[in-house]
Amino acid sequence: MQITRREFFKLTGTAALAATIAGCDWDSDPVFNLRLEDAREVTTVCPYCSCGCGAICYVQNGSLISVSGDPDNPINEGALCSKGASLLNLNTVYNFRDHQPELNPNRLTRVLYRAPNSTQWEERDWQWALDTIAQRVQTTRDATFEREMDGVVVNRTTAIAHLGSAALDNEENYLLAKLMRSLGVVNLDHHARL
Repeated sequence: MQITRREFFKLTGTAALAATIAGCDWDSDPVFNLRLEDAREVTTVCPYCSCGCGAICYVQNGSLISVSGDPDNPINEGALCSKGASLLNLNTVYNFRDHQPELNPNRLTRVLYRAPNSTQWEERDWQWALDTIAQRVQTTRDATFEREMDGVVVNRTTAIAHLGSAALDNEENYLLAKLMRSLGVVNLDHHARL
């Protein structure tokens, strides 16, 4: 019997899938179950966007060790989007070798500044960063603020834009939008889209 190249790949793919399914232990994943055996389940709402998806946080010895979707939540029914699936990375990473949660080493905890035309990052003070940002916002706003246009009061600046963060909850984004509007910023957007 002679088979075509396409039929060969179909047969090979089907055989590999069947072998994988037959070799799976669907009742238990030993690594997952050992890790969560003594963990306390805490239900919460995903902080990223306003959908209100439910999540279950697994806490052990006061540390967050795992996050999964809440199957009892009517909005997401246990599924999480790519942002919700990465909730654990907001503050911890899990060290599978030592079976211990650790603070995320990739998370910045200090201000790094790179001056214009520089190739080096400098560590700066938080107060310096806040003062510098406030000064630059004020300078830009003062230089570009429009009080009226064609006889109509507009009180705006189009030189500053604000992009909301899906890593903030609704209340934080609401307050940031209010702050930007009070400064006269009209270019507001939000990146809750995936």
